[in-house]
Amino acid sequence: MPDRLSLPRWSRRSLASRAAALLFVGLLSTGAVVAAGAAPGPQVPVVTLGTRPVGAGAAFDGTLQAVRQSVLSAQASGRIATLSVKAGDRVKAGQLLAVIDDRATQAGVAQAQAGVAQADAQLANARAAYERTRDLRAQGFIAQAALDTALAQYKAAQAGTAAARAGQTQASVAQGFTRLTAPYDGWVLATHAETGALAMPGAPILTVYAPQPMRAVVHVPASQQALAQSAQKIEVQLPGTGKWVVPASTSTVPAADPVSQTVEWRLNLGEADGAGQVPGQQVQVRFAGAPAAADSQRLVVPASALLRRGELTGVYVVTARGDSGQGFALRAVRTGAAQGDGVEVLAGLKAGEQVALDPVRAGLSGAQPAAK
Repeated sequence: MPDRLSLPRWSRRSLASRAAALLFVGLLSTGAVVAAGAAPGPQVPVVTLGTRPVGAGAAFDGTLQAVRQSVLSAQASGRIATLSVKAGDRVKAGQLLAVIDDRATQAGVAQAQAGVAQADAQLANARAAYERTRDLRAQGFIAQAALDTALAQYKAAQAGTAAARAGQTQASVAQGFTRLTAPYDGWVLATHAETGALAMPGAPILTVYAPQPMRAVVHVPASQQALAQSAQKIEVQLPGTGKWVVPASTSTVPAADPVSQTVEWRLNLGEADGAGQVPGQQVQVRFAGAPAAADSQRLVVPASALLRRGELTGVYVVTARGDSGQGFALRAVRTGAAQGDGVEVLAGLKAGEQVALDPVRAGLSGAQPAAK
């Protein structure tokens, strides 16, 4: 009789097949793990930090502003009849932008025109009467008093005509107050009222600006004003490009704000630098002072090594790993003013440490310092 523990031949073949399959899958898995563990991480170039003499300087945030920017306000009371533009529209110099209900001013213009016509007629009549009286006086038919009276009436008619024409000019000016036109070629920055709203004298309706020239406006703390004035070089970082440019001209407001205790600096950009920029964009302005003495040493880190995430500024520092050699660890730092292509480090690092020049790759798994 066959042993009770023995299995049929087909069962033994099935178990052998399954065992072989499991062994094969295990070998594949083991091979994958080994291969994954053997794959080297990215090689990241590093730099050894050291101190160097730096000059005094400071950097501040500013904004771009159009040199020619105008707020168009109403000069007459009335309902806004039409508002033909909106924010973002391009306008031409002299283009009609808004009209305030001008029925009253139109009536004033018509009345003034009628007054001028009446004054012209009275002047013509007085001139003719004076000329007839002058001829009659020359022939001795009338007394001198009649001629004097005719001359006085003629001069009064001339004055009446001048007054009527002045009234017509005044009515035309008042009529012009109901029409807002573009002072120059540019763009509509904002609208402050809508069609049908009541306009009052001095109330803003539109803001327009010319795309050129542009300037950067920065408010320097009064405590740093002396440093800014002694700066040998002033640079503006254009938004979107990261390019640092030197302004074409600079000026300051000769007074400090009593609340914020800051002084406003206006840095006019060149035409090429200001092209394509729009008001309101944030820029960075740095004031570079005179070179410092040789004994004024500062720790400077390359700007490319800094990793900025919101309020966090950090660098990847080379650290030793007991099992796999060297790696990187993220460390928060506090930075100061820009120094050429680097940034001064106030806290978080010390001379002799190595940092990654590419913080994005240094943050990848298995990243290692590149061999020199």
